[in-house]
Amino acid sequence: MYTAQINNKTIAIDPIQGTIDNTPVSMSLNPLPDGGFIVQLGQQKVVADVVGIDKQQKTVTLRMLSQKVTVQLKEPVDLLLEQLGMQQTSVRKINQLKAPMPGLVVRILVEEGQAVGAGEPLLILEAMKMENVFKAPADVIIKQIKVNEKQAVEKNTELITFA
Repeated sequence: MYTAQINNKTIAIDPIQGTIDNTPVSMSLNPLPDGGFIVQLGQQKVVADVVGIDKQQKTVTLRMLSQKVTVQLKEPVDLLLEQLGMQQTSVRKINQLKAPMPGLVVRILVEEGQAVGAGEPLLILEAMKMENVFKAPADVIIKQIKVNEKQAVEKNTELITFA
């Protein structure tokens, strides 16, 4: 069982049983050559284009019938965690970025005091002949950059601290 919140309305979807809000409905999702989809629910067919996907928030923004619709999906594990009162109600504060592996700091993309949005690139670390771009885990302010470009670092070396 999944739930989808569409325009402040929550519906329950069971793709195995073929039900929406416990009502049997034939469902199908067929890709189109141009990247869109044909969504069929019962007798109704709608062409939908994916405008955006936010994996963290588990939302998909679609364009259907000339309107943008944002759908938030909850998987069975999300529903179980909510039932147990364990939904994520607080955000963990991230204070620092550490090197997850030994490597070479190739490029630092931010400056101290800079405000950075979630997902923006912070630095590039070369490890095992691959360049790894490390991005901001949340909206943060760069407090201190603790490494220099072309510096070799070990695993767990503190690279950047956040205010």
